[in-house]
Amino acid sequence: MITSPPGRRGFLAGAGAVGAAALMSGCVTSAPAGKGQSGSGPVTLQSNLSSPLAKTAMEELIEAFDKRGGATAKLNTVASETFRTQLPTYLTSANPPDLLTWYPGSVADSYARKGLLLDVSDIWTKPELSGYSDALKTLCTSSAGQKVFVPTAYYWWGVFYRKSNFAKWGVKEPKTWDEFLDLCDTLKSKGVAPIGLGAGGNTAWVASSWFDYLNIRINGAKYHRDLLAGKHRFDDPEVRKVFDRWSEALPYFDPNGTALPFQDATTALLQGRTGMMLIGTFFADAVPKGQLDDIDFFRFPVIDPKMPIVEEAPTDGYFASARTGRKDEVKELMRYLATAEAQEIYLKGSSGTSLPTHPDAKDSGTPLVKKGRALIESASDVTQFFNRDSSDALAPTADTALTRYLSKPKEIGSILTTWQRDAQKIWSR
Repeated sequence: MITSPPGRRGFLAGAGAVGAAALMSGCVTSAPAGKGQSGSGPVTLQSNLSSPLAKTAMEELIEAFDKRGGATAKLNTVASETFRTQLPTYLTSANPPDLLTWYPGSVADSYARKGLLLDVSDIWTKPELSGYSDALKTLCTSSAGQKVFVPTAYYWWGVFYRKSNFAKWGVKEPKTWDEFLDLCDTLKSKGVAPIGLGAGGNTAWVASSWFDYLNIRINGAKYHRDLLAGKHRFDDPEVRKVFDRWSEALPYFDPNGTALPFQDATTALLQGRTGMMLIGTFFADAVPKGQLDDIDFFRFPVIDPKMPIVEEAPTDGYFASARTGRKDEVKELMRYLATAEAQEIYLKGSSGTSLPTHPDAKDSGTPLVKKGRALIESASDVTQFFNRDSSDALAPTADTALTRYLSKPKEIGSILTTWQRDAQKIWSR
């Protein structure tokens, strides 16, 4: 696996003006590989950014790239969950998309080790990427020492709510786990389902956020990363402690939590049918822009005051197929996507709740974004998210185990035994 993701201080040391702490249908065919460094036609960009605001922002971004002259690009937007399941097929196709949206770190390295990603080390020496921090460089480097990714944005996870609803209900943000449970009691007494989830349909992966946060709050970031790398077992006593705490919050979860995908769970939150939801800021792309000012969040509650506070702050961006027949054009597009100009175009067109990776790019500057940046900068370390700190292959084992736990919590012993068995098969490949 690649080097463990640098902590928050390592990122800050090289992040410059960004002041950031985070490492934040069928295939579209390209020219067949083996045709040389440059092929004909536009670069095909396969994108999973399918929510309305994000899709529009991507269209504006590609339009701006095409107007520059030189290489051109064709955007193909695929429903996010379809993209997730089809990504291995995209990358192993004889005629894969040239460029794809996805994640750096361990998840990208798992594809790089199979020879599926284009080595783009040379563009990391170019002006567009020269100011990027050492922490981001490490995150985008494969275990073979090649740069295989260009990061363009990062974001944070938190417990989100509507300010007007909290005011109406007469409640405030909790800081500790006990205060959080007290808040849940209050909301339940008012006839509100305290905790929305959104792990239904094909977004079961949302449940991993609860596992991640409880694990880093109880056992710490190092244990969490080592667990996902197979250095600990999912049936260890330390993992059982995670579910002991989770069981305290289970009575407060929306009964429809494993039936609704996160987009529908977002609607339930906005309508006041649920009180709050642990989610990443990407959910805001499904929030009407007129309601964004009413959205706020708080840090996932502290459980052990002696444990350093860690936050989930995933990084997004692009990697390219090793089989592309348009290497020069792909690299030209990746260099553009790395610029402050490109990242600001995307932020203006989307919900604006992510943070740019370019040190000179300006974020949206809203109170929500300022609070999110402060959350990340105050963290002692950052994690990426379950699949990003492990692999896309391991993620389904979590989906199965966690959704089963949510429906049958008393079976936790057999659930963890089965999880360990399934995970071991992945680690042994």
